[in-house]
Amino acid sequence: PNDDEARQIWLDQPGLSPDHIVPLEDNFWEIGPGPCGPDSEIYIDLGAERGCGSPTCSVGCDCDRFLEIWNLVFTQYDRTEDGEYNLLAHKNIDTGCGLERLASVVQNKKTNFETDLLYPVIEYAANVSQTEYGADPQKDISLKVIADHARSVVIMIMDGILPSNEGRGYVLRRTIRRAIRHGRMLGITKPFLDGAVDAVIEIFGEVKDFSELVSKEEYIKRVIRIEEERFAATLVQGIDLLNEEIDSLKANAQQILPGEVGFKLYDTYGFPRELTEEILHENGLKLDDAGFAQEMEKQRNRARSARAENQAVAVPDLSGLDTSALTENAEVREANVVAIWRDGALVDMLHDGESAGIILSTTPFHAEGGGQVGDAGLLLSDVGRIVIRNTKRLPDGTVYHLAYVEEGQIQRGETVQIQLDEVHKLSSARNHTATHLLQAALQRIVGDHVHQAGSLVTPERLRFDFTNFEPLTQQQVQDIEDLVNEEILSSIDLDISTMPIAVAKERGAMALFGEKYGDIVRVVEVPNFSIELCGGSHVSNTGQIGLFKIIGESGVAAGVRRIEAITGRAAYQYVSETDALIRTLSQRLKVKAGDLPTQVDKLIDEKKNMQEQLRTFADSRDQADAQKLLSDVQEIGKFHVIVGKVNVDSMEELRNIADLACEKLSAGIVVLGMAANDKVNLVVKADQDAVAYGAHAGNIIKAAAKAVGGGGGGRPDMAQAGGKIPQNLPQAFDDAVLVIRQQAGK
Repeated sequence: PNDDEARQIWLDQPGLSPDHIVPLEDNFWEIGPGPCGPDSEIYIDLGAERGCGSPTCSVGCDCDRFLEIWNLVFTQYDRTEDGEYNLLAHKNIDTGCGLERLASVVQNKKTNFETDLLYPVIEYAANVSQTEYGADPQKDISLKVIADHARSVVIMIMDGILPSNEGRGYVLRRTIRRAIRHGRMLGITKPFLDGAVDAVIEIFGEVKDFSELVSKEEYIKRVIRIEEERFAATLVQGIDLLNEEIDSLKANAQQILPGEVGFKLYDTYGFPRELTEEILHENGLKLDDAGFAQEMEKQRNRARSARAENQAVAVPDLSGLDTSALTENAEVREANVVAIWRDGALVDMLHDGESAGIILSTTPFHAEGGGQVGDAGLLLSDVGRIVIRNTKRLPDGTVYHLAYVEEGQIQRGETVQIQLDEVHKLSSARNHTATHLLQAALQRIVGDHVHQAGSLVTPERLRFDFTNFEPLTQQQVQDIEDLVNEEILSSIDLDISTMPIAVAKERGAMALFGEKYGDIVRVVEVPNFSIELCGGSHVSNTGQIGLFKIIGESGVAAGVRRIEAITGRAAYQYVSETDALIRTLSQRLKVKAGDLPTQVDKLIDEKKNMQEQLRTFADSRDQADAQKLLSDVQEIGKFHVIVGKVNVDSMEELRNIADLACEKLSAGIVVLGMAANDKVNLVVKADQDAVAYGAHAGNIIKAAAKAVGGGGGGRPDMAQAGGKIPQNLPQAFDDAVLVIRQQAGK
């Protein structure tokens, strides 16, 4: 549609020629249902030499002559699912300038990548890969991907994001791996991406907003290096699996890799699909695209199922709801029901057994945020009892409550009595304040490089993720626990106040990455120990925490460690139960509590000695069994073959005997089976000479396994299988011999 209003506004601007205002058919911005509106796009004419040469070339042409550097979207409509356009209650202008595009114009460069915002990274990648930029369009694509991704990766890590398998951490991990893949396409096989950090710092190091790049240089490099090394190890595992599958496909004269195998490489090993297809292509094979897509859809369905439980309280469009009069007050115990929604739609009433979202006129419930779960409690109406399971905020800050009608009903407009779960609230407050003390203690004992990478605060426990590359020592854990408890025993009053964010930062207040802060912020301070920006619930005095106990320290990702801890009653109960356990062990082992470690070490040594004796006995028995088998060797063509049943207890012993027997043969093939507890295990072992003559253990075992109602497979030199029909073991051996004869050409 024509945007005559915007056209007139542009015409009213002094110095703007009317022929520079070009109506385009697509000057309307929308991406499906939702906010949309007409837009004005600002282009720069780069000259006819950059164009397509067509006499009709003008703004809107797909060639490179006209470069869009700015866009203004007049967001004034809401498009419905039915394609109707309704006026928005709150209109806005969404505007954005392409900084890199503007730089390319000012610096007279052909592309964004040749500006000083990116080209130093391209130069680094070209140097490492010994590639000349501009000589090969395909290689230029890889150089550009590496430059763009390296810059993004460095700044993401500077901002506190770390590689992981979820959320923004997963975006970072995929970005790093895509850059690595393009490095491999340029022939780079060793870790290289960490070297791009210097080039990025050269570009942005002196910019105020990126000043942390310099101080965090080594940290950023280390995070990238570890992720590269982890991915390299993953690639090795994936390539080994893929090579096994390729061997199996070729041995069976097949050309298509099953989709589930390709997806396993992608999902479990982080193996890029393109790399799988590239390796398959080199071997004259293809990936089952339909099967891969089917597995991907299965995963998406699993994700949808996991989200299904939240659909009952999916938030509908509340743009028409006046929230200006809503308040938060920790002291109120009565409120009006302003809105109720269920299944994504506003409703007037809820009945027993239904879950929904509820907005109250005023609320004492503290909303979830900063890692802390929201408050819980009850709403009591004249005829209803409603359990508040959690409290959250809408994007505009409005507090809403996740509710379940336990009995009766509740309706919009009625007055309800509020019962806050004070135990839930105090327990959460204890754990939240303890989290602040924990972070401060970590920085004092482990180092200033420690920063929060995630947290969870519930009434039962706290979980704190932090940046560190090595596991904490037992002594460090004890020192941290002692320091936090010292602050608790000192019974220090917290100083909780609001102030301008600039003042808070000047005082050294730590901010949580990912949280949005306004100009005025809430600061929680434990004087002379900890100061953070925080909107969560806290105790008023550290003594209210009671006791702090660390119950776990572990790794969750490269460069990220996790501490789990408990406080208050939970910590007291933990200590009490641990004490009871120690007393029980002391009584059973008939030693004093202080002597328990020595007694346990003694028992462990005794167990090791017994296991060693059992292994020695088992090895002797295996040697004897192998020697016995050698008395019955068959010659089938060039192969020397042993086939037989062995009375052992495990697949490990079966493999060991097969190895021992095969070592004594020339061009040997050993087929062994065992039966126990209505189950069958089979092993086929072939030495290098036998494989050279055409033996394939994997194919032999497939035939044998089929006879005992099982399945299996493996490499040409080694294969194993299981089954469930022990009485058919003789038939399995006969079928194995038949395949061996075929492989021998008999």
